[in-house]
Amino acid sequence: MSFSLQEASLQEPMLAHLRKLSAESSRNLALALQYLPESLHPSLKAGPIELNPPSQAGVVEHTKVWCLIVNNNAAASKIRQLLPALLAHLQAQGTGVGSVRLAVAKQSLKL
Repeated sequence: MSFSLQEASLQEPMLAHLRKLSAESSRNLALALQYLPESLHPSLKAGPIELNPPSQAGVVEHTKVWCLIVNNNAAASKIRQLLPALLAHLQAQGTGVGSVRLAVAKQSLKL
């Protein structure tokens, strides 16, 4: 008997959680693309969502850190300038993202 990935993820809590985070990251990317200039769109990919532990005593909520993967340093530089406004846009949409981390994808050398 074989299972599809969707069936397996429904039966296994860890897979279900990873699937939920992946879908959430994809939604964050879709929202980011609404805000960022079209010229940057081909350079972007959704990355992982991490939970940072609460930083202050008495704070019970974790902070979500969303990673936005960028293909090159030039695009990353432009997005860094837009990051405060992008974060505000994501938060206004109810994503629960507390910060955005940029990661530049490593390029493979073509010989």
